[in-house]
Amino acid sequence: MSGNPDINIDANLNLTGLDLPRYIAIEGPIGVGKTTLAKHLANSLDYELLLENAQDNPFLDRFYEDPVSAALPTQLHFLFQRAKQIQALRQTDMFQPVRVADFLIDKDPLFASVTLDDDELRLYQQVYSQLTIDAPTPDLVIYLQAPSDKLQQRIASRGIASEQRINPEYLQRLNDAYMNFFHYYDKAPLLIVNAAELDLAHNPEHYAQLVEYMLRIKSGRHYYNPTPTL
Repeated sequence: MSGNPDINIDANLNLTGLDLPRYIAIEGPIGVGKTTLAKHLANSLDYELLLENAQDNPFLDRFYEDPVSAALPTQLHFLFQRAKQIQALRQTDMFQPVRVADFLIDKDPLFASVTLDDDELRLYQQVYSQLTIDAPTPDLVIYLQAPSDKLQQRIASRGIASEQRINPEYLQRLNDAYMNFFHYYDKAPLLIVNAAELDLAHNPEHYAQLVEYMLRIKSGRHYYNPTPTL
């Protein structure tokens, strides 16, 4: 799912009279569409966009090629990158009061638990505990979920060479870890979205229905199953 600048994704979007959340965090496994949604929301709401920028991790290609040997440096790079982004976010709170992000720092240990062996995980946990990550709490967290076979199809269709080496078993374990994490998540209002049949990149009606639903959420846990459209 990649964005298309020729598609007017905001065509049917009505934000009149809505009290908008000031900080939205979007999460979900690779291929589910979180970055696409974050970009569209930033454009629709005129919000600052905070992206995970996985392509900046020099170890990621090696991880997809050889997960066992490259897992620890890959995970630590992501941890330091996210901590730096959160620190910068805190420092600019006075000047950038509204934003949307395609990651939630709280989930970082989730990846570590999936990719690292026991010794590496203990080292990671020691490093994590020493970092001062005073992350602001989002006003709304959106968790996009889809079956692993659907994620695999989307990864294949977007054609990023390094991602084609992602092991289906790893993807399933990651998907399961996400579901477990958000089953217990209660730090912020949460919207769990069935994204299996959503085309947030190209279908304005899909996007409009989701946004109009999510922007009315003020507290608690909510589930969104899209209404079928042509």
